Amino acid sequence: MPAPYGGGTPRDPVRDTVAHEGILRRQCARESAARTYARALPIVPVRARGLTIEGADGRRYLDCLSGAGTLALGHNHPVVLEAIRKVLDSGAPLHVLDLATPVKDAFTTELFHTLPPGLADRARIQFCGPAGTDAVEAALKLVRTATGRSGLLSFAGAYHGMTAGALEASGGAQDVRVTRLPYPQDYRCPFGIGGPRGAELAARWTESLLDDTKSGVPQPAGMILEPVQGEGGVIPAPDAWLRRMRAVTEHRSIPLVVDEVQTGVGRTGAFWAVEHSGVVPDVMVLSKAIGGSLPLAVIVYRDDLDVWPPGAHAGTFRGNQLAMAAGAATLSYVRENALAERAATLGARMLDQLRRLSDEFACVGEVRGRGLMIGVELVDPDGAVPAPTAVELDDDPLLAGPAPLPAAPQLAAAVRDACLHRGLIVELGGRHSSVVRLLPPLTITDEQAAAIVDRLADALAAVARTRRHES
Repeated sequence: MPAPYGGGTPRDPVRDTVAHEGILRRQCARESAARTYARALPIVPVRARGLTIEGADGRRYLDCLSGAGTLALGHNHPVVLEAIRKVLDSGAPLHVLDLATPVKDAFTTELFHTLPPGLADRARIQFCGPAGTDAVEAALKLVRTATGRSGLLSFAGAYHGMTAGALEASGGAQDVRVTRLPYPQDYRCPFGIGGPRGAELAARWTESLLDDTKSGVPQPAGMILEPVQGEGGVIPAPDAWLRRMRAVTEHRSIPLVVDEVQTGVGRTGAFWAVEHSGVVPDVMVLSKAIGGSLPLAVIVYRDDLDVWPPGAHAGTFRGNQLAMAAGAATLSYVRENALAERAATLGARMLDQLRRLSDEFACVGEVRGRGLMIGVELVDPDGAVPAPTAVELDDDPLLAGPAPLPAAPQLAAAVRDACLHRGLIVELGGRHSSVVRLLPPLTITDEQAAAIVDRLADALAAVARTRRHES
């Protein structure tokens, strides 16, 4: 029999269940009310490898949360563990502030090797605090220092972190310095149109706001955007629109900051999501997967923006040697094994399979994503459809589009719980928390991908049956 998590004696299911429940009970009594994942996922992970997590109660799960997209290679990948052991065995210091070390040099060299050529040729790197939100703060401070301006352009539905400045850019706090712009999407287009015409209107809105002297929006310090909005509901930016935003900012001397915290390192089917559109940003914000599962965050930016004085942005834990070693190993493995290309192929297959569910289940409003960053939006099939607008009645087929059904957050939560019951860990996102999100490791096999789709489909079927019986 397998050994339990706490020792070498055979597993006792009753004892393991008691230990599992005790840990959860103590967490509830001791930890902050702000905890999130622990509320939705009442599990106690004790072992993990690749896609699989084992709980203290002996149950096994397929993990499609992946540390909120942090685990590009899944849990405890051999190359990551070997890189960490090598540093530990070498006697190298683990805490070095911003001093130069061979480990940092190797990480920086590998990272620069992966960057879009137009940026890598003239880039500078700033090591920030351990989280992506720290890097966002650094990016905002950088462009404000370089331009001498304070305003910022961001987009509705964005998520850039939980610190004050990042929340302002995300729409989680009100700040007069931040102007929020429409982010194009098909299913819930802010103009009720979707498609290329909706993206065109979103771009024109941005241009008009910047060029209208009476708009109340002075020239900003920068524009920050996600190539795929993750927490916003897995909404990929149209490539043409992203190129338009690059042209808009370049023409007006506005630095373009691209947040690749969740989309980077192969997740979307390209090493960096901006590569789909060929856009070269002025600043890239990087975290999550670049640390190979350990805390690491950096910004990479054009050398002409490097105007801040020494100490303008610092952080005690910006010299995490273990994270740099794990990150270099991860970047190298993804690059050498063409995992971005693998994510594109496998993600397209999973999206195709999941889109068939919309024919089977009326509660599936839209399936969308890019690579292995996938979202399934759940809706209320009995909800009232908004009345057609003047735009929807227009004879121009480009302006015609069906109104989306109301979001169904309670239904999405039920599907998430049903997935967990079937051994599949997913999370929710979107404006109304009605989007089931899948962020599996880039290393999953075809068989594992099929199992993920099957378990999600089974969960949807179970929730649909319960809903029919209750109505």
